[in-house]
Amino acid sequence: MEHKTGVVTIIGRPNVGKSTLINALLGEKIAITSPKPQTTRTNMRAILSSDDYQIIFIDTPGICSPKNKLGQLMTEAAKKTLSGVDAVVYVCDATDRTFLSADKKITELIRQAGRPAIAVINKIDEIPKESLLERIATLSREYEFSDIIPVSALKKDGLDIVVGSIVKLLPDGPELYDKDYITDTSVRDIAADIIREKILLFTKDEVPHGTGVEIVRFIESENGGSTHIDATIYCEKESHKSIILGKEGAMLGKIGRRAREDIQKLTGTPVDLKLFVKIRENWRNNNGFLHDQGFGAD
Repeated sequence: MEHKTGVVTIIGRPNVGKSTLINALLGEKIAITSPKPQTTRTNMRAILSSDDYQIIFIDTPGICSPKNKLGQLMTEAAKKTLSGVDAVVYVCDATDRTFLSADKKITELIRQAGRPAIAVINKIDEIPKESLLERIATLSREYEFSDIIPVSALKKDGLDIVVGSIVKLLPDGPELYDKDYITDTSVRDIAADIIREKILLFTKDEVPHGTGVEIVRFIESENGGSTHIDATIYCEKESHKSIILGKEGAMLGKIGRRAREDIQKLTGTPVDLKLFVKIRENWRNNNGFLHDQGFGAD
C-alpha cells in the first residue's frame, strides 16, 4: 500500500465541535474548546500520522456573519484554507434540524473550491435516530459529499470511519512531518489559547468574547527548570476587568491555576505563570492592534 499524505481543512459554523473533533482524532488536547461560539480564533495545524498515512488537519474559526473586524479576519482566514487543500471536512451539528443560510454559504464555498468533501454530523449522542436520518437526507440534497458520517466527537464514536474516508481522498506522498509531531503551532501560541479557554470557562456569560490574550514573556525550561510565562489579558470594559479579576483577585487566580495545569501537561515542565489584566476599548475593531496580535497577517 502506498503512503498517503495530504492537507485537510475542517470547516463549519461556530460551536459545531470542530476543535473537539480534532482533539478526539489526535487523542491529545491541542485545540481549545468551550460551549461558546468562535472559541477558535486562528487556523491551527494538527497532524495525525500512521505507517500508512499522514493527515495534516487545519482547524479553523467558525464561519458566520462577522460583527467586528476580528470576526471578519477570522472568517476570511477560515475561507482561505479551502484553497490548496486536498480535501474538506465540513462539520455540522446534529441537533440543528434545519439547514441554515450559514450552512448554504459554506457548501457554496466548498463547491467553488472544487475540493472533495466529507460531511461529519457531530453530536449524534444528543438526538434520536429519526432526527439523524432527516439530517443525512438534508445534507444529501444540499451537496454531493464523498461521505456523510455521523459521529460523537465527545464520546469518540465514529472517528475511525472519518479517518478511513479522509485517507481515500488523499494523494500518494511521503510524510511532511516527523511522526512524533502533532502540531506545528508553537507552545507559546497554544499557551495563550489555553488561558483564553479558562477565561471562557469560568466567566461563562458574564464576559463576552471581548477578551484577548498576549504572551509578553515566554522563557522555555532549561535543564529541568520551570517555563516562565507572563501574559496580558485584554478586555474592553472596566466591568469586564472586575469580573476577570474577581473579589480580591480570586477569579484571576482560578483562571491562572487551571491554565497552569494544562500548560504543564503540554510542556512537561513546571510552569511559572503570571497574568495581568488591561482594558483596551474596542480592540476587536482596531486594525493596528489586531495586526500586532497576528490577525490578518499572511
